Amino acid sequence: MITIKTNHGDIVVELFEEAAPVSCENFRQYVAEGFFQGTVFHRVIPNFMIQGGGMEPDLERKQTRAPIKNEANNGEKNLRGTLAMARTGEVDSATSQFFINLRDNDFLDHGGRDFGYAVFGRVADGMDVVDSIATVPTGNQGGHQDVPLEPVVILEVSADT
Repeated sequence: MITIKTNHGDIVVELFEEAAPVSCENFRQYVAEGFFQGTVFHRVIPNFMIQGGGMEPDLERKQTRAPIKNEANNGEKNLRGTLAMARTGEVDSATSQFFINLRDNDFLDHGGRDFGYAVFGRVADGMDVVDSIATVPTGNQGGHQDVPLEPVVILEVSADT
């Protein structure tokens, strides 16, 4: 289990190690490096998802490792409470950013509109915190949309040993 401590509360995550070994190993490496500390959930869209893991409160992107292989064809679905790797329009472009689905988003699954977004875990505890984050006021900032007006900060991410 992984605990994502935020300034809104804790989110406990179970990783799908067998279904998404590349994504899980990638996520664990970022956790071990302390990479997520001080990053923010920079994109919050009610009834869709919250996204974080790659930007600081001033929306500066953190330097990441190389992109990973997209595992969206692993059979896991973008259901409410699942975590998936964020990416650009390029299939194998995911690095550190992830999102938590606020509802079932089947159009993000493999074979929908494109290759899809790799689901690699689920919220085991703290979905109330995720839902709370989804209600924060947002606006446009630095060329980005749906940015929380008050930063939703990831204080620490730790792995239970």
